[in-house]
Amino acid sequence: MDLIARVSRHFEESAQTQLNAVELLAAPIAAAIETLTQCLLNGGKILACGNGGSAADAQRFAARLIGRFEAERQELAAIALNTDGALLSAVGAEFGFPQIFARQVRAFGHAGDVLLAISATGEAANVAEAILAAQEHDMPVVALTGGHGGQIGEMLGDNDIHLCVPADRPARIQETHLLVIHCLCDGIDALLLGVE
Repeated sequence: MDLIARVSRHFEESAQTQLNAVELLAAPIAAAIETLTQCLLNGGKILACGNGGSAADAQRFAARLIGRFEAERQELAAIALNTDGALLSAVGAEFGFPQIFARQVRAFGHAGDVLLAISATGEAANVAEAILAAQEHDMPVVALTGGHGGQIGEMLGDNDIHLCVPADRPARIQETHLLVIHCLCDGIDALLLGVE
């Protein structure tokens, strides 16, 4: 087995996936940046959720907003809903795993807040339930999915933004999601700080 060639293919496939996505996603990413920034300027907060690698992405996003991305600035209101183990296990045990994010959205979310919903397949039941809860609270949704968007892509409304990576491999989708998250963080900072 030629491991160097195998590693090289991963780099090439990742780069090609991201290049394939840029034309499709640049405009909706820009729209998402404007939606997220307006939420923050109006005193709202961003609730982020996902499972597995997508949970890590939700945490990364919240950490970059509360801390910083690349520029020094004030703290920005963002919460990753997948970080409290006691809460997740209690809600999961009492109400079922599909409700672990939805109950938090109903508890913490208000009109004017935004839900950042991340699911590589677009099929995560608990992320879908969180979207329904956000829609009940008049919260716009920015959804990161892949492939054909799954059930999450089908349930988004006119006020929601769908960032669907045109790829089927979960690794390629998640790598592109990370780039999208970095674009969101950079764009929010650029709008807030007036950077060109």
